[in-house]
Order: sequence, then C-alpha cells, then structure tokens
Amino acid sequence: MKRVLSGIQPSGQLTLGNYIGAMKNFVTLQNDYACNFMVVDLHAITVPQDPAALTEQSESVAALYLAAGIDPNKANIYLQSHVMQHAQLGWLLTTLTSMGELERMTQFKDKSAGKESVGAGLFVYPALMAADILIYNADLVPVGEDQKQHLELTRDLAGRFNSRYGDYFTLPEPYIPKVGARIMSLDDASKKMSKSNPNPGSRIGLLDAPDEIRKKISRATTDSGKEVRFDPAAKPEVSNLITIYSQCTGLTIAEIEKRYEGQMYGPFKKDLAEAVVSVLEPLQQRYRDIRESGELRSILRQGAEKASEMADKTLQDVQRLMGFVTK
Repeated sequence: MKRVLSGIQPSGQLTLGNYIGAMKNFVTLQNDYACNFMVVDLHAITVPQDPAALTEQSESVAALYLAAGIDPNKANIYLQSHVMQHAQLGWLLTTLTSMGELERMTQFKDKSAGKESVGAGLFVYPALMAADILIYNADLVPVGEDQKQHLELTRDLAGRFNSRYGDYFTLPEPYIPKVGARIMSLDDASKKMSKSNPNPGSRIGLLDAPDEIRKKISRATTDSGKEVRFDPAAKPEVSNLITIYSQCTGLTIAEIEKRYEGQMYGPFKKDLAEAVVSVLEPLQQRYRDIRESGELRSILRQGAEKASEMADKTLQDVQRLMGFVTK
C-alpha cells in the first residue's frame, strides 16, 4: 500500500475548515493507504505555547481525529513528539537546506511580519516538516494550497539527498481534493478559516455548541444581492457558504442552487446552520465519549510504537548513507 502522512497543529481549537479540508479526507484515505496521522506538537512550539494549553489541545486534536472517524486499527494516530526520529531526521535535513530556501517560505514571512524578534525554530521548521514526510517515505501528503510550498521544499530536499548520497527517498506528491479543500473565513472569504483568527465569529469550532453555530452562520458575511449562486469571483462569501453546505450534506452545488432559486439568503443560512449542527453534534458526542473513556493515551502510545518501527528503519538507512556509525 502507498503511504500517506499528514498532521494538524494543536495550537487552538480545530475548526469546520480543518474537518472539511483535512479530517474528512483522512477518513477516506485510511481505507486505501497506509496512513500516519500526527498531532504536530513540535511544530506548535515554533511560537510560544502555554504548557497546560498545549497538553489539552494536543489530546483534543487526537480525540477529534478519532471522533471524525479515523480508525486506529487502520491508521496510526500519534503525537509527533512521541516519535523521536522526526526531530533527528529534521536536524539532518536542516543541514541540507539553504538559508535562501527558508527565507522564501511564505508562512515564515507572514508569521514573522512586524515582529522585532523571531525564534529560530519558526525559520527552520520547514526542514522538520520535510522530515515528517520523508521519515516514512510517504507517497502522498494531503495539503492545502497554502502548504504546497513546503511540500515542494520536501521534494527538493529528497532529490538533493538522493543526488548526494544515493537514490533512497520517494518524492512525495500532494493530495488536494477538488472541492472543500479550502474553507474560508465567515467574516472575510478572502482569508482561510483559521483557528488562530482573533475574531471567534470568523470560524465554526468543532466543539462549538449548536446555538453558537447557528448564531455564527446567521451573522456570516454575505455578498450584495440576494441570489444563492456559486460564483467564487463575483460572490465569494455565498460561494464559501455553499461549499460548506455541500460538504455537510453531500448535495451538489447545482442541487443547492436549484433548492434556493428565487429565495433570499435567510432560508439558505438557516438550513445551512442545521446541516452543520447535524454533522457536528454526533462528532461532539463521540469526542466526549473518547475523552471520558480514558483510552486516548493508550491509542496514542500504540500509534507511536507502530510509527517508530517504520521511522527507525529510515533513520538508520539515512545515517548509514550519510556516513554515520550506526547502531
């Protein structure tokens, strides 16, 4: 089976955008690929984190993976920091990465903009991200459009290693779903829905209460005019809401447009809110059951053990090819 690797940072509460853009795809991929799904806690500390919050959010993301339908008997679910080979390969790849490549990373530019001091971890972490992928010789990496640059760096580093030390690494390919890969903010459809947005009304949290979800959708920004029509260029706000509706119901965009033909935004947004609630309420119940069961850490430990077996072989091979004295 081809291998898939992906992960989500535990920096804030996950959103409907994380679910539609990533986790739904994880659930599908686990049936056809050998999957490793991480909670990337080492990436999270590239910016300051409160220790107690990091612990809670790491466990929360892992529990939401399970609640979304990822089966630990089909896919490995674990914390990145529990598989030490990620950091070890990350250092080796850092030595193959140029300053210029890191300076060109858009996410570094965005996160460091306007700051007097920026941690070195934020600068070099794309090499760790490459290690996350290459430690398993992953074939496919589910990524959003904003992560394609990091995957390109991963491919460059894999090719550089292969050229210098021998053909070893697989060049990973992106897995980008055609619809729903990028859910936008409820208050500004030019920006991705983000758990780090300071405006809580810009996003739907996966653990938001039903009434809170209804309120946020009723207040979501809509375009001028009254027509429920999918046109990302002319009507980006409504098009974003239609995408969410389609992803939560399975209806096609054409079916949604036909259903609300001649109607204004009010009925559409009301039905959209109920569609979102119908998806998230059972997920939230499963999440509560998982947290209360006490089984989460055992699942994470088992996932890390399985992932470590694959990762250790890769690390040993890489060290040998680079000239290190191996164990």
